Amino acid sequence: MRIFVRILVFVALFVCGSAMAQVKTAGNGIKTLQADFKQTKTMKMLGDKMVSQGKMYYSATDKLRWEYTSPYTYTFVMNGQKVMLKKGGRKDVVDTSKNKMFREIGKVMMSSLVVSSTQRQMDLPLTKQMKSLYKRIVIYFNQKTHLVERVVMYEKNGDQTDIELNNVTTNKNIAAGLFAVQ
Repeated sequence: MRIFVRILVFVALFVCGSAMAQVKTAGNGIKTLQADFKQTKTMKMLGDKMVSQGKMYYSATDKLRWEYTSPYTYTFVMNGQKVMLKKGGRKDVVDTSKNKMFREIGKVMMSSLVVSSTQRQMDLPLTKQMKSLYKRIVIYFNQKTHLVERVVMYEKNGDQTDIELNNVTTNKNIAAGLFAVQ
């Protein structure tokens, strides 16, 4: 369950917070955003790194999809107040209005909306629940585009997760079906 909570917090935090911050920092002209990502998880105890890759999709104002494509498949979709987590044949749907953790994540999302576009990096404010897992979360911005280009999460156990966004495109059509929560 702890791994599930970490993935949930991480994906919701990163996708929602960074995508919404990008919309605010780059101006209100961004309606959609797509990017490839590379996630490197460094595990202190094992001295090992795990690398995952995937795609992120955002559509204003409340549709997000974070999809791992390698070395495993895992999909997280947020559409309004519904969240779907899908791995293999298992699919879970959560109503965010009835889930305390997601309400807290929503607060983080809203605080991300006030990011100044002139910043190179910022420490994300952590909720009480997030503080139980993370010491610090840092978001790095591209100085030319003012979009999030990297997020580094420092866990309390000494592990670190580093996510880099590449091939970022904005305002291109995204199929509505990518955000379906069923």
